[in-house]
Amino acid sequence: MSLSHKLRGAALAAVALVAMASCSSAAEETPVPTSTPTDTATAEPLPTLTEGKLTIATGDPAYSPWVLNNAPESGEGFEAAVAYAVAEQLGFAKEDVVWVRTTFDAAIAVGPKDFDFNLQQFSVTDDRKKVVDFSSPYYTTTQAIVTTGSSPAASATSLADLKAVRVGAMTGTTSYEAAAAQIGTDKLDVFNSNDDAVAALQAGQVDAIVVDLPTAFYLRDAVLDEGKIVGQLAESTAGGDQFGLLLAKNSPLTPAVTAAVDALQADGTLAALEDKWLTTAENIPVLQ
Repeated sequence: MSLSHKLRGAALAAVALVAMASCSSAAEETPVPTSTPTDTATAEPLPTLTEGKLTIATGDPAYSPWVLNNAPESGEGFEAAVAYAVAEQLGFAKEDVVWVRTTFDAAIAVGPKDFDFNLQQFSVTDDRKKVVDFSSPYYTTTQAIVTTGSSPAASATSLADLKAVRVGAMTGTTSYEAAAAQIGTDKLDVFNSNDDAVAALQAGQVDAIVVDLPTAFYLRDAVLDEGKIVGQLAESTAGGDQFGLLLAKNSPLTPAVTAAVDALQADGTLAALEDKWLTTAENIPVLQ
């Protein structure tokens, strides 16, 4: 081989080496994309039920104004919108959210969960915190008395007036606890669900029911004939009932989910969603 051929071969080899080095450097500098959100505190992948997915639970059915048309995947309704806001804060795209359904009682029971977090108006209480975890509150509400125009409870203006009529509430809820504490249990009927309580009101089996205020507005405006909100229960206006995202006890996700809710509270997202999806308590009297 001539000297010129040798020099040309050496030059080509050098060019190839430079090109390979450039590619190697570029590969080292370019981060590898990942579809698995990570915990900002530890930089580790979030320990979700299914890697790369966020499994969120709600009730079956789920009602307005919390979830519109029983379709949480639409993101419409206050809790559906909150769920997707939390998911985004955690780093999950909307298509990576998986919805499942649970009953209220099953969610707050002891034992493993088939969801990463659950939201269906779970009030944060000390007793519940013994068996499940909660995030920071995403909403603070009050309890209200709902009736119909033809009910004897329609003219009630005080707690004393309500003690003279039959009142219903869902078992295991703060609605029931507030009613028992402020109205008494002599004429307090207990139901397995708000659906059952509403049916009893419509059938005249009870004269009024106790629910959280946003649900009271929905029942008045969309469900009951001549629906009426008699008033709010006084104790529940002092700070209000706080709703939190529910997780399994000692869930490794609790810190990250709580941080997400705190961030949404701080940047005004939760307030904006509340303004969009929930009606305020304006002009609803507090019963004494």
